[in-house]
Amino acid sequence: MLLHVVVIAGAVAMFFPFLWTVITSITPGATLTNAPALIPTDPSLGAYERLFEERPFGRVVLNSLALAIITTLVQLFTSSTAAYAFSRLPFRGRGVIFGVYLATMMIPLQVLIVPLFVELKTLGLLNTYLGALLPAFTSAFGIFLLRQAVNQVPKELDEAATLDGAGHFRIFAQVIIPNIRPALATLVVFSFMSSWNSFLWPLVVLRSPELQTLPIALAGLQGQYVSDWDVIMAGSVVSIIPMLALYIFAQKYIIQGVASSGIK
Repeated sequence: MLLHVVVIAGAVAMFFPFLWTVITSITPGATLTNAPALIPTDPSLGAYERLFEERPFGRVVLNSLALAIITTLVQLFTSSTAAYAFSRLPFRGRGVIFGVYLATMMIPLQVLIVPLFVELKTLGLLNTYLGALLPAFTSAFGIFLLRQAVNQVPKELDEAATLDGAGHFRIFAQVIIPNIRPALATLVVFSFMSSWNSFLWPLVVLRSPELQTLPIALAGLQGQYVSDWDVIMAGSVVSIIPMLALYIFAQKYIIQGVASSGIK
């Protein structure tokens, strides 16, 4: 019974900030000094109307959504194929290369900003969607996650498929992929969330207002609507909804994927 009380209290504590954000967004004239009531007396969606009328917020949401979807799909392909190679293909130096690749996870993005900027400027990709996408097309974490999942698939299945005349591409598509779906779903959520919440790199590479992503637009709201916290919170709610929906849809697979990969 005590455990249930503790769990419920923790759930309420974690859910309350989101609830407060929603309530503030539908409370006209809400401020931080005068906290809105938990049950608004005169709720209104005016903040959402202002959000989309006074700024190109619809275009901003579509920008972030497109970049997140493309990044996720490309990372699924690159991470799954690399994971299969590191797990199933015996080539010289496989362990060393994998270890070096994992070591790149310890390098923060801030260290890479300048060389990436110079490289994209040389290629003429600044202020373009491709320039914002290229650095995120591969993921060391994604390769590690999927390699752990591929290692859990019995090699006897590969051998049986080989006896039936299957090559690497068929084994990868028809044996490996169906057996690592939980890990793939986990990578989908992590990749989408990382791209959706990305702030520093889009801020550096995307200069035009029509190319802005959602985190940059939300930062701009705090400058333009410094006292209109209902508008700011409306933007926050819009930014939360896609991630919340994705997590609710894939939560079962996320738990299975993290458990099977051995990540703590």
